[in-house]
Amino acid sequence: MSLKGTQTAKNLMISMAGDAQATFRYNLAAKQAKTEGYVQIRDIFEETARNEVEHGKRFYKFLREAYEPGEGLNVDWDYPVTYADTRANLKSAVDGEHEEAHKMYPEFADLAEKEGFPEIAYVWREIAEVEEAHEKRFQKLLDNIENDRVFEREEELLWKCNNCGYIHKGKAAPDVCPACAHKQEYFEIFVETY
Repeated sequence: MSLKGTQTAKNLMISMAGDAQATFRYNLAAKQAKTEGYVQIRDIFEETARNEVEHGKRFYKFLREAYEPGEGLNVDWDYPVTYADTRANLKSAVDGEHEEAHKMYPEFADLAEKEGFPEIAYVWREIAEVEEAHEKRFQKLLDNIENDRVFEREEELLWKCNNCGYIHKGKAAPDVCPACAHKQEYFEIFVETY
């Protein structure tokens, strides 16, 4: 079956355009987070933006196989307009990732199956799992801001300065890194992933 002209093709373009738009919004949100003193949140917005680029490339590859270079594909879809403070940017990110993970991509996958594109359906379902992980991560970051837990916890933890690598043990990150003199905003909870 040819992908060209199907609703699945339109849904791929909607998904690709959405990921491109999310990449742009997340990069703006990253700059805002840094301005507000949230370096870790900046880094996570930037990482998520890179993830969205890869998702968009995957969707676009299917379209490139079905359409000639320069050929157009008209789609109609609503995309969020959000660029505010970090709380609002995180809330918007939670909402968008939730929509993709639990509604949009599962529906697109089901239709792709019906239209005879099981590989495309599989990709949407797998990427939906990533979007759910993004949603959970953004929600945790939002909760940390709302509960004043970005740089302080009830229990003693290891805090790492992401500028110089200094490790501090305590219930809160130091106001200033004793090793490099960078502000508290460069600290995050240290977790070994190796």
